[in-house]
Amino acid sequence: MSHAVIEVEDLGKRYGGRPVLDGVSFTVAEGEIFGILGPNGAGKTTAVECVEGLRVPDTGTVRVLGMDPHAQGDRLRERIGVQLQETGLPGSIRVGEALELYSSFYREPRDLPGLLADWGLEDKRNVRYSKLSGGWRQRVHIALALVGRPRVAFLDELTTGLDPQARRDTWRLIRRVRESGVTVVLVSHFMDEVEELCDRVTVLDGGRVRATGTPAELIARVGGEHRMSFRPVDDLDPSLLTSLPGVTGVERDGRRVVVTGAGDFATAVTAALARDHVLVAELRIDRRTLDDAYPALTGRPLEV
Repeated sequence: MSHAVIEVEDLGKRYGGRPVLDGVSFTVAEGEIFGILGPNGAGKTTAVECVEGLRVPDTGTVRVLGMDPHAQGDRLRERIGVQLQETGLPGSIRVGEALELYSSFYREPRDLPGLLADWGLEDKRNVRYSKLSGGWRQRVHIALALVGRPRVAFLDELTTGLDPQARRDTWRLIRRVRESGVTVVLVSHFMDEVEELCDRVTVLDGGRVRATGTPAELIARVGGEHRMSFRPVDDLDPSLLTSLPGVTGVERDGRRVVVTGAGDFATAVTAALARDHVLVAELRIDRRTLDDAYPALTGRPLEV
């Protein structure tokens, strides 16, 4: 793993005597998309705002690019980009005006024509913010977070309220941010989003870290069996599959064959079918997801 650009150790924060963060620790490696996953009220935004220097933790330590976000906030803000959960701009401001305003906050900002071109905003430069769709607004917010040439970008609940196509378009933009050399911290309560985008993820619930790892590692903690099913075009002898590594059962469901197993059993099944020239249709593999893993990691379903 690359060296850590964010180090959070035993972070604690209380509001009115109630703990919002309780001993939160995690690290973020340079160049990764790191997800912070949890329901509303889990402490995600509070944790990230402490890391950004927008809030002061009661206990614990935070280092971002080797700096204390509170004590060295002015220096740090030159090196990070932030898209807050509740980001809003005046409805009458034009896209170009917003970028020029944010550009004025930095000593060495991106050149605006290049930034507009990178994010497909050239034709929107003179469009008022109130006239933009949700997807275009998020594109503007990403551009604003990158105007200062940051090394780390914080994107908080970026796709909330977007339609499915706009969400997927935004996912592509987030990948582009990382491809440009920027480390991304993505805060989300959408498990499919975190699973799709993140190299690693920490799961927060009730102000505590419940698990940290790659999406695949977290899913693997669920254990249990997986299923695959298909319809053989010709007759199939079930004994062809029952002795394969990882296969625990083979059943008929009408014209379909349902195979249960653990580990990488699906690869063994498809290889055996190909080796014996068995043609199949309607192949489906039901794999575990973070939706399955979350209750096992936290003891309760995700409530957004």
